[in-house]
Amino acid sequence: MIYWQLFLAFFRIGIFGYGGGPTMIPLVHAECVKKYNWVTAEEFADYYALGNALPGPIATKMAAYVGYKMKGWLGATVAILAVSLPVVVGMIVLMQFVSVLKNSSTVNGMIQAIQPVIAVMMITLTYEFFIKGWKGAQRKSGYLGLLALSLAGLLLLDIHPGLLVAIILLGAFLYSTWQAKQ
Repeated sequence: MIYWQLFLAFFRIGIFGYGGGPTMIPLVHAECVKKYNWVTAEEFADYYALGNALPGPIATKMAAYVGYKMKGWLGATVAILAVSLPVVVGMIVLMQFVSVLKNSSTVNGMIQAIQPVIAVMMITLTYEFFIKGWKGAQRKSGYLGLLALSLAGLLLLDIHPGLLVAIILLGAFLYSTWQAKQ
């Protein structure tokens, strides 16, 4: 039963995750945290941070983490295949129509219409992560400082988000190791 649920959940994510990774993350959260309770919100945030620090598509990494947690290697394989299958089939089918649709005003209008929805989904998830982090932060000033440094790195220094996550993870590891020795 769990394999079927894994397949259906990640297949839905693969179908409705128009636009790639950023649009799939809120869907993964909705399926894995809210609907099936396979992972906690904290585990999801950890998987997401780790997934962003590693190369490759985030949706398949999230599928692998959740699938592996639930049913080991077979669960990971089922989840990865389920999230990838709609994309593979869709690409094969859509490639047949690319030459006809590439200049269509209807298709361009549909793409323009979906972008605000994606933005709202990302803002909502960011807000939820911020609130969870704020509640869990022992030192609020340190949390705000890290937030300010992250924004400065992203916006002013144009640091890649994955590199920024890796730097913060390394810093957190070093800090916690230092704290443990005190």
